[in-house]
Amino acid sequence: STVCVVISSGSKTTKFSISAFRPGITMETLSGLVKTTLPNYLSGLPIPNTFGGWFRLGFKDWLSLVPPTAALGGLVYMSYLAFCPEARPKPSTKVNRTIRPAEAKVVDMIDIEDIGEKAAFCRCWKSKNWPYCDGSHGAHNKECQDNLGPVVVQRKKN
Repeated sequence: STVCVVISSGSKTTKFSISAFRPGITMETLSGLVKTTLPNYLSGLPIPNTFGGWFRLGFKDWLSLVPPTAALGGLVYMSYLAFCPEARPKPSTKVNRTIRPAEAKVVDMIDIEDIGEKAAFCRCWKSKNWPYCDGSHGAHNKECQDNLGPVVVQRKKN
């Protein structure tokens, strides 16, 4: 099947067709787009030769500059997010997001006689077996580059 694409920029119109879904045509299509279609489209944009020419552009000229400007802005923004660590969203500083969030302070009392020989208590607030540790701090440490581990309580050996 063939798809016909028409690109208009100001007074210039570029027409081309792409044969889609045929094996081996993808690189040929990409090559044609990069070598012929895109340069024709860009050469038809109303970019003035002087700085003062920007002030003489008409409404349709400005409108035809919106798509390539938006595409370039999107490319710059995606590059910024990909290559600037400061641009990436930081994890929330709140640690406990799930265990009794309505309480001002979460306190659990555990009787020493109920512990047995040894017990590991969670300090990362991610455990599904709260207040005991289930190893969830491993994912927390990887995500936040932390070194958090459980509190291990054991009976003193005589």
